[in-house]
Amino acid sequence: MTPDTLRPDWMRPEALRALLEPYPGPQADPEARPGGWLAAVALVLRPVRSGTELLIIRRAVDERDPWSGHMALPGGRKDPTDDSLLGTAIRETREEVGLDLERSGTRLGRLEPMAPASPTLPPLTIVPFVFGVEPDTSAMIASPEVANLHWVSIAHLRDNRNRTQFMFTRGSINRRFPAIEVDGQPIWGLTHRILEDFLGRLPDSGT
Repeated sequence: MTPDTLRPDWMRPEALRALLEPYPGPQADPEARPGGWLAAVALVLRPVRSGTELLIIRRAVDERDPWSGHMALPGGRKDPTDDSLLGTAIRETREEVGLDLERSGTRLGRLEPMAPASPTLPPLTIVPFVFGVEPDTSAMIASPEVANLHWVSIAHLRDNRNRTQFMFTRGSINRRFPAIEVDGQPIWGLTHRILEDFLGRLPDSGT
């Protein structure tokens, strides 16, 4: 079975690009918020026989990390040496999961910039970029910042049976957030919002 046979119609590069925002270059990068910084993440899509998979990581537990232990997308803060936020997404993905998207990925577009909803979180602005990779692409834990990685099917992410809620508790704060369960762990917060943006762009038959 060839790679093109594995790809559903919506995942062909020309079809996906029509669903996403174009990225003309660094001039399209947003400005950092006052006192904040810029970051980027990568949504890495891999076609398989059963449909399409997305790479999700679980961040290592670190009390210095506001997203300690969370399910997340590969990515991180823009470095002064990065020429663009696209470059940030590519570099961070290589450093965290060993995937060289510059050489082996297909750039497809981006999603709308997002920011944490909670005022207790750092004032970052994050841009999600979408990439396609070949069916035989593998990833590995390449950084101590990553505890686990998962290739999760789009069908799983869209299945209402995997929709749940996450109870956030800190001090006197108790608040429920929508979440998607993956291997017993909730995807919630900023990553959940990014995924909802992406999944909402797909055709009803997208899996």
